[in-house]
Amino acid sequence: MIVIVFGVSGAGKTTIGKLLAEELRWTFYEADDFHPRANIEKMRSGRPLTDEDRWPWLDRLREQITRSLAVKENAVLACSALKRSYRERLRVSDEVKFVFLRGGYALVEKQTRRRRDHFMNPALLKSQFADLEEPGSGEDVLTIDLGRTRDELVEEIKTRLG
Repeated sequence: MIVIVFGVSGAGKTTIGKLLAEELRWTFYEADDFHPRANIEKMRSGRPLTDEDRWPWLDRLREQITRSLAVKENAVLACSALKRSYRERLRVSDEVKFVFLRGGYALVEKQTRRRRDHFMNPALLKSQFADLEEPGSGEDVLTIDLGRTRDELVEEIKTRLG
């Protein structure tokens, strides 16, 4: 199984994803590691990525998900997956589960200010929220509301995923 923890930058995808993977003894993948250098430099400079920037990155992630499933590797992937079309691209089988970390702008902005040594320019948070397409009723997505400790969030994810 592949669990994709998604949401806007600063929502806690990496923190929650790493902790979840650690507790489950699964592999952890950080989607940022799959970005081409040009994307990282663009975000660092405060310019939002376009769909054209994201498609090759999503294809790399899709390839990793497919490889992991082929070798029966359970993994957690921290990935923004802001749009439904992106999530559809990553859902290569019913063995891919999505967990949406939902939080309001003020809460996520506060979390973002506490981050250190991350390439994402905090000024891009507004563009992240503008691009975000929250999952609709037609998507098979587990929604987790932020505002609790990371341990509480991970416990809820584990319980709800079964």
